[in-house]
Amino acid sequence: MLEAVRTRARSYFQAAPPAHDWHHVRRVETLAETLIDRHPSDEIDERVVRLAVSLHDIGREREDAGEIDDHAAWGARESRRILEDVGADPATIDTVAHCVRAHRYSNAVEPETLEAEIVSDADNLDALGAVGIARTFSYGGALGQEIHDPAVPVADDETASGATQYNHLHKKILELPERMYTDVGRELAERRAAFVREYVAQFDAELTGER
Repeated sequence: MLEAVRTRARSYFQAAPPAHDWHHVRRVETLAETLIDRHPSDEIDERVVRLAVSLHDIGREREDAGEIDDHAAWGARESRRILEDVGADPATIDTVAHCVRAHRYSNAVEPETLEAEIVSDADNLDALGAVGIARTFSYGGALGQEIHDPAVPVADDETASGATQYNHLHKKILELPERMYTDVGRELAERRAAFVREYVAQFDAELTGER
């Protein structure tokens, strides 16, 4: 079943930009494996996590194209259809769909299961660290955003996720450790956030010509 779902899910990423492509999905799967391996509970349904990771961003390309408003809500509904097609049982469909629905950073849906927490943490971890910085500038570039604008300092930026890519690092990326649900997720997030803070410090010093 997992391979069948992966094959179906990958077809939704044909024209996906680098920040949310199939490589992102595979990195999230690797991170989810780490979270599962280091979690003290032995009652995690690993199959549910893997299915949800494969499906969590199938609506992202549509959202970026302006075809839908919320890729997590759309993805949860589409996940149900895919899972029904491959013969998943109703309980699996419900739990996977919830993971997909709850994974998004900017919605108000809280994970209600450990599996959903792991999917959310793994997805957020891929937005941190060296990979997270690369994804930030890749995604911002695709949207035509400025890297940095001294006329729009972070303190005066009233947008939700940052008017520039530099501001995005402050307003969203560096806030991610506080949104982690698992202890190991928080530990890994803090390590990756420390790297982002180091990068931002270097960025600031270069702006002033100090380095």
